[in-house]
Amino acid sequence: MPNFDPSILIWLIPLMIWEAVWKGIALWKSGRNNQLKWFIAIFIFNTVGLLPIVYLKFFQKKS
Repeated sequence: MPNFDPSILIWLIPLMIWEAVWKGIALWKSGRNNQLKWFIAIFIFNTVGLLPIVYLKFFQKKS
């Protein structure tokens, strides 16, 4: 079994929370706006929050 460095959790846990928050918001908005292609792309790709932020800033439908 390889050695596991627990100090990696200092970075990993906040990144997971960051990704989950942005992904959740973007998935909610793309689903509500019937933008299926964006919903699928955001759901599949883990980009540490970058793709959801780009969607929310530039591509979501304005109400």
